[in-house]
Amino acid sequence: MEERPEAELISIPATPRVSTPEILTPGQRSPRAASKEGKSWTPTSFISPRFLSPIGTPMKRVLVNMKGYLEEVGHLTKLNPQDAWLPITESRNGNAHYAAFHNLNAGVGFQALFLPVAFAYLGWSWGILSLTIAYCWQLYTLWILVQLHEAVPGKRYNRYVELAQAAFGERLGVWLALFPTVYLSAGTATALILIGGETMKLFFQIVCGPTCTSNPLTTVEWYLVFTSLSIVLSQLPNLNSIAGLSLIGAVTAITYSTMVWVLSVSQQRPPSISYEPLSLSQPSASVFLAMNALGIIAFSFRGHNLALEIQSTMPSTFKHPARVPMWKGAKVAYFFIAMCLFPIAIGGFWAYGNQMPPGGILTALYAFHSHDISRGILALAFLLVVFNCLSSFQIYSMPAFDSFEAGYTSRTNRPCSIWVRSGFRVFYGFVSFFIGVALPFLSSLAGLLGGLTLPVTFAYPCFMWVLIKQPPKYSFNWYFNWILGWLGVGFSLAFSIGGIWSIVNDGLKFKFFKPN
Repeated sequence: MEERPEAELISIPATPRVSTPEILTPGQRSPRAASKEGKSWTPTSFISPRFLSPIGTPMKRVLVNMKGYLEEVGHLTKLNPQDAWLPITESRNGNAHYAAFHNLNAGVGFQALFLPVAFAYLGWSWGILSLTIAYCWQLYTLWILVQLHEAVPGKRYNRYVELAQAAFGERLGVWLALFPTVYLSAGTATALILIGGETMKLFFQIVCGPTCTSNPLTTVEWYLVFTSLSIVLSQLPNLNSIAGLSLIGAVTAITYSTMVWVLSVSQQRPPSISYEPLSLSQPSASVFLAMNALGIIAFSFRGHNLALEIQSTMPSTFKHPARVPMWKGAKVAYFFIAMCLFPIAIGGFWAYGNQMPPGGILTALYAFHSHDISRGILALAFLLVVFNCLSSFQIYSMPAFDSFEAGYTSRTNRPCSIWVRSGFRVFYGFVSFFIGVALPFLSSLAGLLGGLTLPVTFAYPCFMWVLIKQPPKYSFNWYFNWILGWLGVGFSLAFSIGGIWSIVNDGLKFKFFKPN
């Protein structure tokens, strides 16, 4: 038997570089510093030809096999120290339960309350059909993102922008993905301040009662109260640390969504109710309103800009990839999301029809049945909305916190101190507050928000799948994803135009909770 050369026995293929510190414990702040030669250290670096040279061939084989096993089980590759310092990738102890909590918190919120408004402009048939297609479409694109998180062996795309860069190129990926993801996160955080503050004001009025003689706070002061509470909660360091808040947000969202539609369908319907789609005298105006309504449905399926970030909080190895627990958690979350969105849309439209006010189903419940329902139940519903907004603010703001700290650590080559991290989050909270005060109509732009951010959910994942996975050209998979992607881009333009037209013409403004 021919003896193999010694160099062949001990040659070890180079491992690709990843942006994920897989071997860190949750309490670690950074991996071992690089050596003076500039090479990254790994726990198997000592198994090298120089180290093995004094040892006999059988021992070499044992150690080389051990190295391969450790790299297989431990997913050990060269480490990027910066990822161990950032809020999204700082902790790697996530699991399927955390994934379910985060996806539910990100997927159910105030935007669901506007779905009956969309049905008022679409009618029964088009409303149910559009909502069903949108739900199935976004569930497919979520599956794509989960699979593409580790599309390249040994590398994890921890953020949406990173995956866009891998698919579209370094510069084009940033241009295509950065604006809609930042706009969705920051715009949602600002809208949550407005909605949360106005809901707190209404909650106080319900609890205090009509004979209350206290001097209530103004709406802007309630915004400030909500912002201050959000900033206090935002001091939790990383995405895994807010899993408890996400659970609270998920439970409160399911509870108040169920309460709202059950209370609505259990009360007597308003007189002169009709289920014919609302339309204007000009056909073009009716088309624009229908486009805006479809934008509202698209906006109800937000959260894809957080899918990769949620998955990056989980440990991952070649034998136990993170996509398995992530998909398990996502399936549970989107089952409950469907149990919230469809009853709200169908039950709300059945209860109020064309009498649905622009503020959504909760506004309709307060306007039509405030005297028929006990103050305690109404106050509980509004309090649950406040809790949900506080929880949603945290998960939607985490990508912004991550971006701030990434810029700081890149310039200083060290992790953020507690004071720097707190300063960034206080700054972000009050900037969102001032934007909300200056532009208080942001909470009413559901259709426009849905149109502008639609590619993040419905278009980009399909393009990414084709460009990264490269299915056979002209195959069904190839055609299917290209068609879905371009349809998403076309719908994005149409829904955005419909949203702008509705705002300019004062045809559909979502003023939320405007009590007398």
